[in-house]
Amino acid sequence: MSISIPKGTRDFSPDEMAKRNYIFDTVKKVFKLYGYQPIETPAMENLSTLTGKYGEEGDKLLFKVLNSGNFLQNVPVELLSGDKVLPLTNKISEKGLRYDLTVPFARYVVQHRNDIILPFKRYQIQPVWRADRPQKGRYREFFQCDVDVIGSESLLNEAELLQIIDLVFSKLGVEVTIKLNNRKILGGIAEIMGQSDRLTDITVAIDKIEKVGLDVVKEELISKNINDEQIKILEPILSLSGSNEDKLNRMEEILSESKTGLRGIAEIRTILNYVESLNISSTVELDLSLARGLNYYTGAIIEVKAQNIDMGSICGGGRYDNLTGIFGLKNLSGVGISFGADRIYDVLSAKDLFPQSSLEATRVLFVNMGAKEEIYCLQALRAIREEGISAEIYPEQTKLKKQLEYADKKNVPFVVIAGEEEMAVEKFLLKNMNNKSQKALPLRQLLDELKQY
Repeated sequence: MSISIPKGTRDFSPDEMAKRNYIFDTVKKVFKLYGYQPIETPAMENLSTLTGKYGEEGDKLLFKVLNSGNFLQNVPVELLSGDKVLPLTNKISEKGLRYDLTVPFARYVVQHRNDIILPFKRYQIQPVWRADRPQKGRYREFFQCDVDVIGSESLLNEAELLQIIDLVFSKLGVEVTIKLNNRKILGGIAEIMGQSDRLTDITVAIDKIEKVGLDVVKEELISKNINDEQIKILEPILSLSGSNEDKLNRMEEILSESKTGLRGIAEIRTILNYVESLNISSTVELDLSLARGLNYYTGAIIEVKAQNIDMGSICGGGRYDNLTGIFGLKNLSGVGISFGADRIYDVLSAKDLFPQSSLEATRVLFVNMGAKEEIYCLQALRAIREEGISAEIYPEQTKLKKQLEYADKKNVPFVVIAGEEEMAVEKFLLKNMNNKSQKALPLRQLLDELKQY
C-alpha cells in the first residue's frame, strides 16, 4: 500500500518545527508589543459565512466538507444527473474549511460584540485551506499570522501596521519592499474608464500583472468586454514611474474628476506622511497595479515582497469598511494584515537566516553511566531545568561514543558526564560539543556556566 499525504500539505520534522516556531514567536512578540490580543476560531465555518466574501475566483477555492451521515438522503434525484454542480453542492455540504482568518474574525466580532471593547485589536495564528494548484511557495494548507484592529477609521492604524511589518522583518533579518495602493484609487480609475460597475473585473485582471504581464492582462480585460479605448486610459497608469510623490501628483491630475479617486489619494498621502515621521527602514512604494483581488477591501491595500528573491507576497492586507455588515453589524471599519508563515519560512531558508539557537531543542545532555550515576544526575537535571535550561538524560546505559553521537546529531551544544570519579568529588564534567573543551565543575558553577550561553 502506498502511503502519502494530500498534495499541497506537508509534514514538519522537529528541525522544521523549531524554525517555524522561531517565526511564530517573533511575530507574536511584535503583535503583543503593539497591544494586540490573541483569539482562535474553528477550522470549519458554515459555508454561508464563507461564500461571497472572496469573489468568484476565491469561492472556487473553498474546501467544502460533506454533511455527516447519508449526505445524499434529501437530495432531489434531478440534481444527481447532469451538470447541476452548485445546487448539488449546496445540498450535500453546509460547512467548509476557512479560506482566510479575516472573514471568520468579522463573524467573531459580530457574534461576540457584547464581549469585546472597541476598537478591538486582535491577532490570530492558525492554518487556512485553499483548493489551489500546489506549486513553489503555494500550498493548500498553510498558516497565516493575522493582526487586525476593528472599530476605528483612523489611518493611524494603517501606519501602525506598517511599523509592525517593518519590525517583524527587521527582527527576521529580511529586507522587504512594502507596496501600497488604495481601493478608492482603483475605483476612481474604473470611473474615468466609464466602468464603475466592472471594478471587480478590472482589479482581478490587473492584480495578475506581475505574474503574467501587461499583454495577458489586456487580453483578459478585453474578454470582460472592456474596450481598447478604455484600456488605453488604464495602461499608462499601470506603468507610472518616479517617486511616490511624483505618482500621486500625476494621479491627482488623472483622477481630478473622480471624488472617490481623490479621497483614495488623500488617504495614501496621510499614511505616507506618518511613514516619513516614523523613519521606517523598509522601502515603502506606491504601486498602482496592486489590487489584491478580495472583494471586501475598501481603502488602503498593502502587500510585502522580500527583496532579492523570486517569491510571491509574504504579507498583505488592507482596510475593509463594512465586512461585519455582511453579518448584520454595519458601519464598523477595520484594517489588518496577514503574514504568510510558510512563504516567510521559505525566504529564511533560502537566505540561510535562521539563527542556530532556534534549532537547539536540548541545550544539555547528561550521559548515562549506570544506576548510581542516574540518581546523581537526576538531581542536577532538576536544578538545570528550574533555571529554564532545556536538558535531558540518555535513557539507557550504553557506550559513551553512541551517546555523544546522539548529542551531535541533535545539535546539543553541551554534554555532562558524571562517573565515579566526578561523583567522589561532587562535580560534573561539562563538555562543549562545539570546541570540544571540557571542565569539571560543582553544580552551582555548572549552572552559572550554562546560563552564560
